[in-house]
Amino acid sequence: MNDFLPLVVALLFLVIIFNVINQKFFKFSYEIALMLFATITGGVMLCLNNFVFNVSLFEIITDLHTLNIESFLMNGALCFMLFAGSCHMRVQDFKKDARSIGVYSLLATFVGSVFYGLVFYLFVEAFGLSLSILECLILGSIISPTDPIAATSILNRFGLPQRTGFLIEAESLLNDGVGVVAFVFFTGSYLADLSPNISMFDVLIHQLAGAIVIGAAVSFVCFNLLGKEDDFKQRIYISMLCVSLSYLLCQYFKCSGPIACVVCGVMFSDWRTRQSHEVQETFANFDICWEAIDNFLNSVLYVIMGLSVLFIMQMDAVVVICIATVVSNFFGRGGSVYVCSFFLKEIPDKFSRSGFTVLLTWGGLRGGLCIALAMSTKTVVPDDHFQYIMGATYAIVFFTTVVQGLSLKRVYNYLRR
Repeated sequence: MNDFLPLVVALLFLVIIFNVINQKFFKFSYEIALMLFATITGGVMLCLNNFVFNVSLFEIITDLHTLNIESFLMNGALCFMLFAGSCHMRVQDFKKDARSIGVYSLLATFVGSVFYGLVFYLFVEAFGLSLSILECLILGSIISPTDPIAATSILNRFGLPQRTGFLIEAESLLNDGVGVVAFVFFTGSYLADLSPNISMFDVLIHQLAGAIVIGAAVSFVCFNLLGKEDDFKQRIYISMLCVSLSYLLCQYFKCSGPIACVVCGVMFSDWRTRQSHEVQETFANFDICWEAIDNFLNSVLYVIMGLSVLFIMQMDAVVVICIATVVSNFFGRGGSVYVCSFFLKEIPDKFSRSGFTVLLTWGGLRGGLCIALAMSTKTVVPDDHFQYIMGATYAIVFFTTVVQGLSLKRVYNYLRR
């Protein structure tokens, strides 16, 4: 643990220097810049390790894992990321497109995780890898949630129609919770399958119902305190207490902490929309603070994942896993978006059904939540299967953030023509 502070300093230095280089020379969105530059840095280190110095630079990345970064994410960072994503929702704004948002954030996310898992399982069977179908479905639930920060910052750079842009942003805000529920569902099924004495129904009811009760109860108490405070710093402290206490109680009662944090965020969003306009305006600094927390945690995760190219390249069947991941994503995301488009009253902004499917598929960028969920499987699946899940998550986050992010404007312009 003595090496934890130097590691934090190194990660912060990389985040800052990558952003400085990007702002001065490239002006990419910050997610693309962090992921791309960190991957290039990791690749250079790998080449130096193999061809120049012949020393174990791989230890640098090993430190990211031996310092129990998975525990740090699941027991600390993830709860704040989930609350930050869900607390920015504006329930009243969602009402005008409630059906479209509900279809894509709820139905498409779950269906997409199933589609992805099934297609990925076909690749696994074809190439003789040892992942089970439930492990493939767990992977599907990990990569199904899209990232609201990446989607918003990239889409705002060009003239996307307001309704379509709002739908993509709203879907990204809501589907974090749905992805976590799917993750808990498939993980519970996997654990129940390993232990015949454990009932999947009991696991899910305990995980889900317990988390909802704890999140709602803690939120009710904290929001009563929140309504009596005018100081935005005190409001932030109360909200952080609400999230961390909910997560801690879920750990004690063996419930799903991530779901409790999503409940806290949704309840906070609903509570704020019911306040007077004057009270809502006083939360500007509150939003800025939580946005900064979310951006910081996502930035650190992007850098860790980019540098982890050293770790990923040591994995068996890395090329097969990466190709299978990207292809499965197109089937999973594209198939779920296309199927769910039939549940809409109309396709927004006069897009064709196929064009709308392509836009939402190409605009479905992945981010920090996928990385955190993937790391959390280390204690669930065998070590070699954990490597496959991490490699697949790296591939999809890199491809969607860098390749899709950089070409999203061109795809959009092509569709509009």
